[in-house]
Amino acid sequence: MPNYRLTLCYEGTRYRGWQKQGNTENTIQGKLEAALSRLLMEPVELSGCGRTDAGVHAREQVCSFRVGSALDCEKTLRELRAVLPEDIGAMSLCEAAPRFHARLSCTGKTYCYRVRTSETPDVFTRRFVLPCPGALDCAAMRSAASALLGRHDFSAFCSLKNSKKSTVRTLFSIEIEESADEVRLYFTGDGFLYNMVRILTGTLLEVGLGKRDAQEMESILASRDRAKAGFTAPAQGLTLWSVSYEKA
Repeated sequence: MPNYRLTLCYEGTRYRGWQKQGNTENTIQGKLEAALSRLLMEPVELSGCGRTDAGVHAREQVCSFRVGSALDCEKTLRELRAVLPEDIGAMSLCEAAPRFHARLSCTGKTYCYRVRTSETPDVFTRRFVLPCPGALDCAAMRSAASALLGRHDFSAFCSLKNSKKSTVRTLFSIEIEESADEVRLYFTGDGFLYNMVRILTGTLLEVGLGKRDAQEMESILASRDRAKAGFTAPAQGLTLWSVSYEKA
């Protein structure tokens, strides 16, 4: 069966996350599978590179799927764009290598968390940022972030309890960018646990606000105790920014 790669963007505000669920039709995966199944007149199952939580956005989400016959990608993409809701965008569609899998073939992901530090509200970005008026100590945040880089057990930064899956992940980089009105945190790694980026962000914000010492990160990691880390930052500030794959 031909294999296809679909790249998307979406605003996650009104959805229950990426992953299809039995108790609701209001998920990104559910909406896409229903639209593609109608267009192609056969059941379509998508595999996404990441399972974004309820309210989380994506600038670049890649998914893969197989169908019974070859597609005219340009025509299918045009038709898909015409039927998707306005907060889900189909960016590109192409045939993929037979063994390509959006999640299993992914080598890295970058998430961006946006924090608005200006005291002046901006109604146009309110769905994409966490309001946090006032100055953040970004130097202290960078110092704290440096202890998180590398391969670690991130149990302390995960909301799942008693998970049987490995909680070891590798963080390649954490970049903190400042502007007059906003601070952006970019997390790049080989994979992320449930709520991991939001808990990392909450912990680093507590450092930036002077509520926590930057030197605590190593002991938090070593504790493997969720209670030792900071709060879970709200979903609306988080965006799946980009994903990477090995070049063919």
